[in-house]
Amino acid sequence: MEKNLEALTANLGIKSLNELQQAMLDASTGKDDLILLSATGSGKTLAFLLPLQRDLDPSLRQNQALIIAPSRELALQIENVFRGLQTGLSVTCCYGGHKREIEENNLSACPALIIGTPGRLADHLRRGNIDPTAIQTLVLDEFDKCLELGFSDEISFIHNSLSGLQRKWMISATLPVESPEGISLEGAKTLDFRTDALLEDNRLEYKLLSFGKEITRQAAAFQLICTLGGRSSILFCNQKDHVESLFHYLKEQGLDLVYYHGSMEQRDRDSALNKFRNGTVNLMITTDLASRGLDISHIRYIIHYQLPESEQVFIHRNGRTARMDKTGAAIVMLGPDQYLPPYMDPAMEKVELSASAPLPAPSKWITLYVAAGKKIK
Repeated sequence: MEKNLEALTANLGIKSLNELQQAMLDASTGKDDLILLSATGSGKTLAFLLPLQRDLDPSLRQNQALIIAPSRELALQIENVFRGLQTGLSVTCCYGGHKREIEENNLSACPALIIGTPGRLADHLRRGNIDPTAIQTLVLDEFDKCLELGFSDEISFIHNSLSGLQRKWMISATLPVESPEGISLEGAKTLDFRTDALLEDNRLEYKLLSFGKEITRQAAAFQLICTLGGRSSILFCNQKDHVESLFHYLKEQGLDLVYYHGSMEQRDRDSALNKFRNGTVNLMITTDLASRGLDISHIRYIIHYQLPESEQVFIHRNGRTARMDKTGAAIVMLGPDQYLPPYMDPAMEKVELSASAPLPAPSKWITLYVAAGKKIK
């Protein structure tokens, strides 16, 4: 088994497991329900995929495990990590935004592992495309976000449909105050790595940008980006209207950037993420849709253009930087007549804007999209 693990992790370029991943591997050998809590960027995805693949039987032609994720981007990322392990086990991903018929064809082959978003998975179960009787393990990744987004009914339906379910694993960076209706967490083993991560991790800096009435929030954001030299950054807004408004303003100032929110077409969302991920652009403006599950290693700054609506949102936004062994900084923009929430430290380092900072140079990379495939060779 150890040799097999070494071979699998080597496929991802990982030499050894961290404490969190080893603890999950050890705790998941039985049928106990588990709650895994750890800071974003600590390797939680691999922590639950390794024991999951260990317990899947490649000789069985049936659905054996189900992973629920709150967004299609996170679902696809989990699928990519699983495929990167090169286990030889079959897997398919189900999410809205593309043809259901494609997923139906994939599901007809009875993949051992199914990953997807709550609404699409519930739809497939109702249509009989997923066999719920043989699924023994249910994983809810970012399960607090699933509740925040109102997926409780779908998750409860999925859970209640799995007649052969033997165990469930709940994965998150924060612990919600309640669980989905009908899913009890009483008696579940909890692996809580949050405190240790916060005490030992000095890779994330916290900074404060205070500005007065002499400058608009959009102008302050532009000066901040120039002051930072245009390094890879995500600017978080609370609503999609603010995302697009800020995007157009910064675009007019000559910055090269993309925006990303849940009301965009899937093709446009994928394009924006790809350009930001591959370095074609270094700036992305987004809602809290991007605060979960996006694993992009080169992000240097998280800019809270608008104050987060809760401490949980603050934690998850910041988790997009300083991931694994990288460093990063979270910058809070505080305008006139605004006050810091109690969970933020007012003594954090102050950022001084430079009105004379030059416009950051555009990226040396471009992205070409070829709308062609196997059918036209």
